[in-house]
Amino acid sequence: MAVQSTFKNMSLCLLVICLVCSGLLAGVYALTKEPIDAAAKAKNEAAIMEVLPETAVTVEEERTVEFEGASYTYNLAYDEVGNTVGCAINVAPVGFGGPIAIKVGFDVNGVIWNTKVLSQAETPGLGAKCVEPSFSSQFKGFDPAAKKLAVKKDGGDVDAITASTITSRAYTDGLALAVKVFQAIAQTPMPLNE
Repeated sequence: MAVQSTFKNMSLCLLVICLVCSGLLAGVYALTKEPIDAAAKAKNEAAIMEVLPETAVTVEEERTVEFEGASYTYNLAYDEVGNTVGCAINVAPVGFGGPIAIKVGFDVNGVIWNTKVLSQAETPGLGAKCVEPSFSSQFKGFDPAAKKLAVKKDGGDVDAITASTITSRAYTDGLALAVKVFQAIAQTPMPLNE
């Protein structure tokens, strides 16, 4: 005997399908959460070491600082005798395709040691070039006290990505923000030159 197609039967069938799918999705999430978190942590730790001076031996756990109503995470790094040698700060300026998560490393003098894009959704072939060394390498050793952290089109010292001024501006604005956050961290009770 065939089941009649009624609103009650269709609703019950849809409910069962939704419950089964939800259970399967929850199971897959539970199985993959730990490996995904471990991979994200490893990526973050590798990025920290990439943006800090080579003398950094120990990196302390992530801290947060409040700046202009927002919260920013950072890590301080120390050499083998415990002297502070740098700071890695996370910023996420908004580019053409959304937020560009950048880790910015500083030495104790406030000079940008290096930068690393953690994630971005910029246009492939245009703004996505922000991860390429041809663009990002110009920030290695960038001293914001001596140079203007803005694209040349805006009177600064940064070469923009061809046909991607929005991404270039967002990237440099993010680094300028990181400089301000670094200066705020340097004013905290834990000075960087301990």
